[in-house]
Amino acid sequence: MAEHTLTRTLQLALPIDETFRFFADAGNLERITPPELHFRITTPHPIEISKGTLIDYNLKLRGIPITWKTEISRWDPPYAFVDQALKSPYKQWIHLHTFEETSNVGTEITDEVRYRLPIEPFGDLMHWYVRKELDYIFDYRQKAVTEILSR
Repeated sequence: MAEHTLTRTLQLALPIDETFRFFADAGNLERITPPELHFRITTPHPIEISKGTLIDYNLKLRGIPITWKTEISRWDPPYAFVDQALKSPYKQWIHLHTFEETSNVGTEITDEVRYRLPIEPFGDLMHWYVRKELDYIFDYRQKAVTEILSR
């Protein structure tokens, strides 16, 4: 029964308030997710995010439709928030987003995802494949965030 962790850090030359505001807009999640996942938020817009907010999504993973529901379990603007899956293909999905001011009037963004695969311990046999997919998604995400926020 393994808990896995994925961590990504990105530095942007933007103030923390502006950076956090981008991530606080749930609609931007569609913009920073690979298009082949057909990711769509199904919760009616606008979504006012705060602790306890629930957000529903649909996506396709290798053509398989997936529904996902997250809860914002921590909301600490402009420094951090956590979205935690209530319904997903994972046994556990806890995504901590942190934002830290850097000395050059920029922001360091850190994504830390703690996840567990279903059907433990057998699901862990497929971790190499799942991790490859997650690395691709989060690499795409960093590139998209950099492109969008560097304009």
